[in-house]
Amino acid sequence: MGRHGGEGRSRAAAPGGDGIARLLARLAVLGLVGDVLVLAFAVGEGSLVVLGGGLLGLVLCVVGLWGFLAHRGFVRFLGALLAVAAPAAVLVLLTFEGLWLLALLLALCWAATLACARAALRRSRPEQPMRAVAAVRPERPVLIMNPVSGGGKVERFGLVGRAEELGARVVLLDPDAPADVADLARRGVAEGADLLGVAGGDGTQALVAAVAAEHGVPFLVIPAGTRNHFAMDLGLDRADPSRALEALTDGEELRVDLGDVAGRAFVNTVSFGVYADVVQHPEYRDNKTGTALELLPELLTGDEARRLDARVDGGALDGRQALLVSNNPYASPDVLSGAGRRPRLDGGVLGVLAVKVEGAVHAADLAVWGTQSQGLSALTGRRVEVTADADEISVAVDGEALRMPTPVVCALRPGALRVLVPRDRPGTVAPAPPVDWRRLLRLAFGRPARTAADG
Repeated sequence: MGRHGGEGRSRAAAPGGDGIARLLARLAVLGLVGDVLVLAFAVGEGSLVVLGGGLLGLVLCVVGLWGFLAHRGFVRFLGALLAVAAPAAVLVLLTFEGLWLLALLLALCWAATLACARAALRRSRPEQPMRAVAAVRPERPVLIMNPVSGGGKVERFGLVGRAEELGARVVLLDPDAPADVADLARRGVAEGADLLGVAGGDGTQALVAAVAAEHGVPFLVIPAGTRNHFAMDLGLDRADPSRALEALTDGEELRVDLGDVAGRAFVNTVSFGVYADVVQHPEYRDNKTGTALELLPELLTGDEARRLDARVDGGALDGRQALLVSNNPYASPDVLSGAGRRPRLDGGVLGVLAVKVEGAVHAADLAVWGTQSQGLSALTGRRVEVTADADEISVAVDGEALRMPTPVVCALRPGALRVLVPRDRPGTVAPAPPVDWRRLLRLAFGRPARTAADG
């Protein structure tokens, strides 16, 4: 078994894992008590300055960012100034009061506390790896490659020559003559292909993955795009896409879920609302930041601001500005910044993140309370229906800009896709779980879990 699967099993069955998790949980609780005691008794009024100043600086910084993003002209200038000046003023205050060392010490202690807490939670419920089975070596693989994807990774890593050496037939796309990638994949199957693969971004991956699932042939992901979140969550090496070709001779197979939005497949996410509206503009591809800053004021607070309603397995989400539906849930809302990870791709449920921020006060609430804020909802479900006060809305499917008639329905096809991966691959990184102090207390001071060895 490859490194990916073996690491997951060793974590799950590590001897003494429960005792280490309990120790880490107790260290986390001890660290939390220590932080509180220092703030309450050790430094008197100085602790209130550190805590109050830090919180006020955070709130003012977020209010400034909201002004910068949601307005133009002088208000945008003031917002940018406040976003920079607020944290700077906090640093000046702490230095002037001689409390910067205390603030640094508390920050380090709190970081250590959170590290112990997350490590304890991760060890107490280790994520089981996706089940891999031995794969039959394909005899007639067909690989579709986009030479311009990822800034030219196909040529830079010699993917065409390497694939042909391993017996694959390569279909190289012509940037000057756009082709129907799904049609090319169907033609490959009709001509006898027993594996389909793509060297390109996630949008292209999804189109060919749908054809592979439709015909029941394995699918090979070659991470030659810009981000390749699907490849990352499969445990592939995104730094060297040529390593994915090792699956042709020494591979194993994973059964993963395939998302569906209005009959179109997706492997990562479907976005509705603000982001989907921004990516509709052609200039976004060449100037992402400038285009977003130009459009956001109207999309957030202007005449073009649109609110979305959604039903997740019958539960209602009303008046949201942005909605993200993912093929299996991400471990945390970090996905909104592009840093999120999915622990697995075979859980059989969709992840849903919904955002509602209608002003500076809501933005500050979201910054302070995070996932506990009323402006952010994180759910899971098997069916998501999105509606709006329009016959058609913008939708971004794995980053591809589309328009779809309402209502738009997202669903999941569990285990629909057979993915061929190299036996030896870097593996996924277990994402940090959200800190649940009640669970930590039970873990630290409750009864140890019984095991099979206990009889």
